[in-house]
Amino acid sequence: MIKLFVGLGNPGPDYQHSRHNAGFWWMDALAQAIQVELVFDKNYSAFVARTSLHGQPVWLQKPQTFMNLSGRSVAALAHFFKIEPKDILVVHDDLDIAPGQAKIKWGGSHAGHNGLRDIHAQLGSDQYWRLRLGIGHPGNKAEVIHWVLKQPSLDHRIAIDQTIVRTLKALQDLTSGNMDQATRLIHTSTPVRPNPPKPVAI
Repeated sequence: MIKLFVGLGNPGPDYQHSRHNAGFWWMDALAQAIQVELVFDKNYSAFVARTSLHGQPVWLQKPQTFMNLSGRSVAALAHFFKIEPKDILVVHDDLDIAPGQAKIKWGGSHAGHNGLRDIHAQLGSDQYWRLRLGIGHPGNKAEVIHWVLKQPSLDHRIAIDQTIVRTLKALQDLTSGNMDQATRLIHTSTPVRPNPPKPVAI
């Protein structure tokens, strides 16, 4: 079961609306839906919240170390509270998935994602869950760095926001360890609507 939810992104207003911050957007939507406030804790270099979801104690975390040092923040909290990698879900942007789609994945390669790369290194394991939020690919490898650090088009942002709302519906299954059902919910894409959705009640 998931005990630590981590949303990846870069801190500061310059990056707030960039594609690379999709993990932060997901975490902000989760905090809003369950009505908790993330507070900065220097011990973990992150905004964090501790709460209970569906009878299970959980942590929410937004590392503030910049993307390529995310693992230091995640490992500090996980080690202190003795949270095993298998009980961690890292939410991040993914170039290989189209906006409007999401995939959940257990273990394996970081696929070049610098946030995951550092989490692998700092946890000493790749055996944790990832929620991959599609941001699309620019079509040219040389443009990837600029792509992830730029704001998505309105249509893409709407699609990503709708995906966030949809994937949050898997929260109860994630916290209870029903990963097969969570996977079915997360992998079911929906058509993009013309207006951003309202936050889902959990």
